[in-house]
Amino acid sequence: METKHRARKRFGQNFLHDQGIIRRIVSAIYPREGQRLLEIGPGQGAITELLLESGCELSVIELDRDLVPILEEKFSHLSHFHLYQGDALKFDIQALAGKDRLRVVGNLPYNISTPLIFHLLSQQGGIADMHFMLQKEVVERLAAETGSKAYGRLGIMAQYYCQVENLFEVPPECFSPRPKVQSAIVRLTPHTELPHPANSVDTLQQVLRSAFNQRRKTLRNNLKELISSEALEDLGIDPGLRPEKLALAEFVTIANHLTAGQ
Repeated sequence: METKHRARKRFGQNFLHDQGIIRRIVSAIYPREGQRLLEIGPGQGAITELLLESGCELSVIELDRDLVPILEEKFSHLSHFHLYQGDALKFDIQALAGKDRLRVVGNLPYNISTPLIFHLLSQQGGIADMHFMLQKEVVERLAAETGSKAYGRLGIMAQYYCQVENLFEVPPECFSPRPKVQSAIVRLTPHTELPHPANSVDTLQQVLRSAFNQRRKTLRNNLKELISSEALEDLGIDPGLRPEKLALAEFVTIANHLTAGQ
């Protein structure tokens, strides 16, 4: 079916059209018959079509009301296709998952990718894995290792909950309209057991916000409202370090110290 839908800047829409890349993405996801998947932002259904061919039970959530009839015309005759019109930032993944765990996929709009990832991480108990196309810079932040320039709050929280794999890049010419940035595919697989559990995730988030508020300053300066230099030293952490030098486990140690006895 030919569509006349034009990509909307306010929704951050860039529609994927390269069939080789689409097949490579679906191959990386490897959907199987009977599995329950949720696709966020299906757009005109480029990835949706191949996902459905696997026989998986596919729910999609699309914000743009004008795309809903296009998706319905293409796929509503399939019993394993379920369409929700709404905002993924407000979508209750846990309720849809029920007793199962969903596999989540999506070509995420760049303008909401970070808050959406934090929203999904907060509901990771209902998620088996996630495959996303994101701005290359965001994927690099998600997968960043301690000490790198890309290392920060987003990557630390993603790695708190998940194993993160930077799979491959997707060039701008694979989209219409062409984005001005490079894209990449990332796989996030929630840990069966958290490797470094925090007593309070809210406190861990608070520590990370304070620590990375001014990256070029030391922990002594950035965390002085939360913890003294002496207390950091007692925990075996050098207060003269910059925040990107600390591993996830050390940030959790600080957060757990702050909640001890509560």
